[in-house]
Amino acid sequence: MLGGIVMTGASVQFLTGMGFALVAVPALVLVLGPGDGVCLSNCASGAISLIGLAGGWRRVRLAAMAPLIAASVCTVPVGTWVASRLPGPVLLSCMGALVTALVLFVMRGGRTEALCGVRGALTAGAAGGFMNSSAGVGGPPVSMYAVNAGWTVREFVPNAQFYGITVNAVSIASKGLPQVGGTVWELSAAGLAVGAVIGKVLAERVPEKGARRLVLLLALTGGVTTLAKGLSGL
Repeated sequence: MLGGIVMTGASVQFLTGMGFALVAVPALVLVLGPGDGVCLSNCASGAISLIGLAGGWRRVRLAAMAPLIAASVCTVPVGTWVASRLPGPVLLSCMGALVTALVLFVMRGGRTEALCGVRGALTAGAAGGFMNSSAGVGGPPVSMYAVNAGWTVREFVPNAQFYGITVNAVSIASKGLPQVGGTVWELSAAGLAVGAVIGKVLAERVPEKGARRLVLLLALTGGVTTLAKGLSGL
């Protein structure tokens, strides 16, 4: 099951340029628990972003990304602190509710004047850093910023990958590696490898609009499931 979760998330990430955490985190926290599930997602997301950026690093807009990354670095420790002090069911409920709300917001257009300009970049970065370290889903605020800034998909993907490498590295440094056995790492690595191949093949065949809809539906399902699991344990 674990390998399949990572494979699905990796396929989505390579297909659309984002979405691993939205798709995989709800399932990972159900299988491994909130702490290790989020930590493993940080590791996998960072690895996928690193692989994806290999061919597009020249298109990274360093000036535009600087405030996003600076703000996220400041809020990662806060997210780590909050997550370490919440009971398991409460954390699951918060994660599920957060993912569900974000997906619904994106489905409705995800535009807001609060995410424009440098102030918007700082807001998106701060929210992304906190959410990445606490719930493993730091991408939506950055994608919403990109939408409001009018970035094309070609512009967004390498910058999102650059952000993913940085914020996940800081999150891992803040929390440490997940306390899981070697089998988990092996299954995760295999899932990443297979997912990368599937995602690249699908990227040549699936229209962007259809891929985006698939990501959102999978993420919404995962968010609702995690919310239900958390509420049932309260």
